[in-house]
Amino acid sequence: MDKHISKHPDTKHLSEDVVHYREYKILLKPDRFTSKNGFLEFWGAASKTLKKLGIKVEVDDHAFDSQVREVLFYDTPQFDLYNNHFILRKRTFYDQGWPRADHELTFKFRAPDLKTAAAVDVHPQLGGHDVIKFKEELLLDREHLGGMRSVYSHGVVLTSPNIELNRGIEDIARAFPTLKKIDIRPRTEMLLVNNVAVEEVQNTMGMIHFGHHFKGKTTIAIWRSRALEKSLSGEFAFQCKFDRLEDVSKESLERSEEFYKRVQLDCAEWIKLGTTKTAMVYGLGDNGHLKNHE
Repeated sequence: MDKHISKHPDTKHLSEDVVHYREYKILLKPDRFTSKNGFLEFWGAASKTLKKLGIKVEVDDHAFDSQVREVLFYDTPQFDLYNNHFILRKRTFYDQGWPRADHELTFKFRAPDLKTAAAVDVHPQLGGHDVIKFKEELLLDREHLGGMRSVYSHGVVLTSPNIELNRGIEDIARAFPTLKKIDIRPRTEMLLVNNVAVEEVQNTMGMIHFGHHFKGKTTIAIWRSRALEKSLSGEFAFQCKFDRLEDVSKESLERSEEFYKRVQLDCAEWIKLGTTKTAMVYGLGDNGHLKNHE
């Protein structure tokens, strides 16, 4: 599909080349990550695939130092946001066990169709600093290893906005006006999704170079439920940033996709098919309201 879609009337508010990130995500089985050894073992396995393909890796000096973050999702009791493809997520970073003063709030719309995702204006009705991000996310095939599918994520990231997340949808829609298009009663309450507080442990492994300046920051992470004291999912991901997708070398794109597919097959015993980390958190509650199946 043509990525240059700003000439369409419904997407004219966007820049000429809307996609500026390509993030490749692979879910990993949680039972493989019972200690730090899981990170070391998976990275060792993935590194063999990189070496086999002759792909250069620049390992980070702190690759095996873990960062800890708390991840919280907020929605209505009937998951009105998520069922309409919106995600509201608060992420708090920790240093030596203590939360930082600032937190990160992400509001995004995610859909498999590029034009649909691009047409949603996620700009907040707030002052202060915000960053708009539009990504093509590469996900695993739902049923088979060695494949991939795309979803498009159109989001905004804010630093410590003055928003009370556990009040009503009316307050959230005031901050993010695009939500007013959803048919929800203004006083509908907002809750922590399934009452799950996620503890995220992440290692930044370094930079994978696919040639012609196309490179991806690489991470391995595990999500754990604090309340359940169990691991929910692991993830191996690398994200590439660029100004214009059409300027990225075709050879480099093909190498990135070849690695993405090959590492699934080489590390088959690690891979978990069929979902996203966010979908897993929503799926923990069997309330019959979940209609969005990413």
